Amino acid sequence: MTTESLVIFIVVGVVAGFLAGVVVRGYGLGLVGNLVVGVVGAFLAGWLLPRVGVAFTVVNPLVTAIVYATIGAVVLLLLIGLVRRST
Repeated sequence: MTTESLVIFIVVGVVAGFLAGVVVRGYGLGLVGNLVVGVVGAFLAGWLLPRVGVAFTVVNPLVTAIVYATIGAVVLLLLIGLVRRST
């Protein structure tokens, strides 16, 4: 992974974390926490979604990456929210 692709990956994750925080109100971790969850969610979604057969493209590859990462971040925020509420 080149430095440029790593920076793009982190930026996509940060955008996805922000969007996930907007979508999932009440389960968020604050701005910084949501951004970190976005980066982790981007990694998980980029790895997991193609393996389960979810493959789609939106307008361009960057928008598609943001949508994938947002899906991963929303799922991760929901899981974290469920674990936090049960303890």
